[in-house]
Amino acid sequence: MANRTFAIGDIHGDLDALTTLLDRMPAMDAQDTLVFLGDYVDRGPKSAQIIAFIRETLPLRIPAKIVTLRGNHEDAWLRVVNQGWPEFVFPSGNGCLQCLRSFSGGGTEGGMPSHAELESMLRGKFFPPDVVEWMTALPYFYEDEHAIYVHAGLPRKDGKWQHPSEVEDPIVLLWLRAREFFVDYRGKLVICGHTMTRTLPPELSLYTPDDPSDMWVGENVYAIDTGCGKGGFLTAIELPELLVYESRN
Repeated sequence: MANRTFAIGDIHGDLDALTTLLDRMPAMDAQDTLVFLGDYVDRGPKSAQIIAFIRETLPLRIPAKIVTLRGNHEDAWLRVVNQGWPEFVFPSGNGCLQCLRSFSGGGTEGGMPSHAELESMLRGKFFPPDVVEWMTALPYFYEDEHAIYVHAGLPRKDGKWQHPSEVEDPIVLLWLRAREFFVDYRGKLVICGHTMTRTLPPELSLYTPDDPSDMWVGENVYAIDTGCGKGGFLTAIELPELLVYESRN
C-alpha cells in the first residue's frame, strides 16, 4: 500500500526500543513517510546513538521519506546552548546527565555529576556543533493528507483551535500540556507525543481504556508517548490504516 505514514512517539534515548519497534514494522518504500515526533534525547542511556542512528543509519536502511520533528527536550537543550537554562539541567528526572554521558562516552548509570560534567551540562558544551545545527533545523510540525503531526498539541485561541501554521509562538507546539486539547479538540486528526498516555484519562480513550499505559485515542487526537525511556515502551501508528506497533513484548 503506497502513501502510508508511520508516526513514532518519544524515544528518550532508548535505542533498543527503537530498533525493536522498527523490526516489527512492515517494510517501507519510497512512497511512505516515517515521522518522528521529537524527544530523541535524555533519560535513556543512548541519546547520542539515537541521533546518529536516525541521521546516518536509518536513511541507508529504508527508502521512505524521514521527518524528524522537534520535541521539547531538543528545544530545551537549544535554550541551554544559546542562553543557559539551569532550571532544565538540574532536575535529575529530566535525564540531562544521561544525555551528556552518552555523548562523552562515560557510564550512564547512577551517581551525581562531577564538577566538569555539571559545567558542561549547564552550557550544553558536550553537543557536537553538527548536532546543535541539526536540532536547530528540526521543524515544529508536519502535515499530510492523513493528519497533523506535532510534538505536544495544538492551542486554542478565541474559541478556535489553531492550525500549527497560525500559532504566533511555535514553542507552544512543543510544551503544551492541556487536558482540554485531548478531550475537546475537534478537527483534522492530530498525532502527538509529549504527554505520557498514563497521565491521560483512560476512561475517555477509545483504544484499550483498560490499559492506561497504552496509546490514548480521543475523537480527533492520537497520543503515542507511552513512556519510552521512562520505564514504558515505544509506540508507532500507521496511517491511514490506523495499525499500531509497539516495542514491548
